[in-house]
Amino acid sequence: MNPILKNTLALFAGVVVGGLVNMGIVMISGSIIPPPEGADNTTVEGLKESMHLFEPKHFFFPFLAHALGTLTGAWITARIAASYQLLLALAVGCFFLIGGIYAVMMLPSPLWFSIVDLVGAYLPMGYLGAILGKRKS
Repeated sequence: MNPILKNTLALFAGVVVGGLVNMGIVMISGSIIPPPEGADNTTVEGLKESMHLFEPKHFFFPFLAHALGTLTGAWITARIAASYQLLLALAVGCFFLIGGIYAVMMLPSPLWFSIVDLVGAYLPMGYLGAILGKRKS
């Protein structure tokens, strides 16, 4: 297969699989750590209005979803890519970082969570995914 096509498909697969992992964790999070009483987490408006009710424990699964989604996507990309595995895995991390920045701007989350999420969940996990996904020569 053409290396450019293979790298493009690897990047696409990493973003799609990483997004699915992220969404899957977000979807099950409410059954493991229920949202606060009176919080509507089904809409962005509901989240904005009830964010003040959230405790630190409620931010564990969003961070986990962002970190594991990015890690999985970067790993898939590094495993499939014909070349530039590190660069492409970091591109997956950058893609999810842009989404994280957008979420921070859209939702009024606590500053500590925004910092931890943006600094720890995207580029470090992209790098780790590249290292773990590197094929042995």
